[in-house]
Amino acid sequence: MPQAESRTERLERCLEAVERSPGSAVARYNLGLAWQKLGRFGEAEQAYRKAVELDPTLAEAWVNLGGVRLHGWDFEGCLEASLKAVELRDDLVVAHHNLGQAYLYMNDPENLVRCARRVLELDADHPPSHYYAAVGLLALGELGAAERHLGRAMELGHRPTAEFLRALERAQRSKAEGRIDMVEIGGGEIPGRAKED
Repeated sequence: MPQAESRTERLERCLEAVERSPGSAVARYNLGLAWQKLGRFGEAEQAYRKAVELDPTLAEAWVNLGGVRLHGWDFEGCLEASLKAVELRDDLVVAHHNLGQAYLYMNDPENLVRCARRVLELDADHPPSHYYAAVGLLALGELGAAERHLGRAMELGHRPTAEFLRALERAQRSKAEGRIDMVEIGGGEIPGRAKED
């Protein structure tokens, strides 16, 4: 049984493939993956950028380009790459998820919710998308829907942040304090008291 290659061996193999075929988008994409596995996101981004330059239809390279840009807090860059990825392949869960994350950090809850809902159309049991749908819905003031998505995310094993739970509790308290329970008086009998007309 052959031994699995190490990350360094994989990188060396991918560098050799690029050297042999510098015009291959797939070789550049694989090199990006190797760099990414090593935590070298700057090099990975360069490889993915070259891959999409060589083949602008390589949706997977656009997805990963968006992911490494998101990792580097380049939300505009993530947005650009992820939009291109979903334009090419609307069925890629990770592309919609990355797009939603860019919207989250750009403080755009409507588009965050839209992206989370698209992921859930593709994968109804995607825990992070239930959670981020809850985050966006809470920001939009849709408390009940936020609670439902949070509950499902937690059922699927996603752990919410303490900050989000505090925000949810504040929203629940505000809703409870703003509610006035109406009780009819004058039409019924109260124990120990005669009916009033």
